[in-house]
Amino acid sequence: MARLTRHIYPGLLCGVIIMILCGLPGSYFPKVITFWEWLGPDKLVHLLMFASLSFFTIWGYREEYCHNNKSYRIKLQLIVFLITIAYGAITEVLQANIFHGRYGSIYDFLADVIGCILGILIFKLIFRKKMIKNSSEIK
Repeated sequence: MARLTRHIYPGLLCGVIIMILCGLPGSYFPKVITFWEWLGPDKLVHLLMFASLSFFTIWGYREEYCHNNKSYRIKLQLIVFLITIAYGAITEVLQANIFHGRYGSIYDFLADVIGCILGILIFKLIFRKKMIKNSSEIK
């Protein structure tokens, strides 16, 4: 159990920070009125927060990721993706119903999902290079 706990610290810390940021009063943030405005700075913040969340969540399992087979890596990526998008959905529901001065948005959630995918892709890119380097050193 202690081994599992150690792995979740990076993602857990990032999740706590995101929940705090999502719970802060947001009356001074610009409101999205049209579809094209959803590409504004608010969505970029959501994208970056959730890219960080998915990256740091999978980062905690980097050793297992590098030392296991492709099937394990795909399962890990899928689990991290599902957990982080569920977290994005929860933050939007909380913003819509509980957090004062905040509003849930489907566009925010879409930015969260794109961010989750981006974080996993960045992780894969970094560790793909590392795994290629390690395999060439073994030969």
